[in-house]
Amino acid sequence: MASITVHQSIQIHFLKVENISNSSILQIGSTGNFTALSEQYNTGQFKEPAMEATISSTPPLVPLSSFA
Repeated sequence: MASITVHQSIQIHFLKVENISNSSILQIGSTGNFTALSEQYNTGQFKEPAMEATISSTPPLVPLSSFA
């Protein structure tokens, strides 16, 4: 198996990111090995668990469709 080494230099003068959701990845450059990492932080200093979610009877704002 051959080993390849890539040296890269990236200069970013302006980067605007509108939105990154929970499972999104923002990658700049290249990678040969990608390791998943998930972390949770209590940035609001909450001391009790959140309330249970309730089922909403209103339709979604964006129509949902199946990709089956």
